[in-house]
Amino acid sequence: MSLTAIGNTGPGWVAAALCAANFLLALLILSESRNPCTESLVERPHLSQWLHTLGRPKVGILVVVFFLSTFCFSCFEATLPLLVSDNFHLDIQADETAATTVVYLFAYCGIIGAFIQGGAIGRLVKLLGEPRLIALSLVLTALSMAALPFIKGSAQLSWSVLTGPAGGSWLAMLGALALLSVGTALTRPPLFGLLSNLTAANEQGATIGVAQGAGSLARIAGPVFATGLLPYAPPLPYLICAGILLATTALIAGSFTAKPA
Repeated sequence: MSLTAIGNTGPGWVAAALCAANFLLALLILSESRNPCTESLVERPHLSQWLHTLGRPKVGILVVVFFLSTFCFSCFEATLPLLVSDNFHLDIQADETAATTVVYLFAYCGIIGAFIQGGAIGRLVKLLGEPRLIALSLVLTALSMAALPFIKGSAQLSWSVLTGPAGGSWLAMLGALALLSVGTALTRPPLFGLLSNLTAANEQGATIGVAQGAGSLARIAGPVFATGLLPYAPPLPYLICAGILLATTALIAGSFTAKPA
């Protein structure tokens, strides 16, 4: 179905319907996770709760890692259409086919991410442990973000182009996006699992809430940063994010040491 068939507001209405369905399913199906026998949480003002959570060494580090990884991913989300448009000479504003190409790229990333989170996470956690898996995910994301702005081509994406001489640049783009999708898909589940393991049962909700709040702030700051910098130096937001992710990897590696079972 093309955008013209559902109108410019169609995607928004579809997203709203999915959110409403998600709300109803959570309301009707999910059971209460709070145990009445659990010790009550000390109620704190919002700022005090943030300071309390961030002040716990390993928990605070994980919140910072989540903020930085989300910041970098939101930079990618906000700028990918602009990057692809410039690097492959696509007019995504006037050409519906070019705009659809960007949609397909995002769908491609989502499918890979869903496949990884749906089947591989559990086995990888058992194999590597949460800290190593988080570090690996950050390195994969950093490598892909460092490569993306330098992949350029001139042909419109199609099956015939992919299998022809001009398809090399698109294959490189798809490879980099696959690497990024794997990396980002491997970050969140082990990070939140580790957060839960490091937090007392009566504080898990507050701790996860602070982490989610940090992620929301990152989703505000990332697009503003990346779209503001992209017109002046297109590779720079991606290279800065790659550097941030590698520094975050070092932070995880230095703060968590995997102990043999």
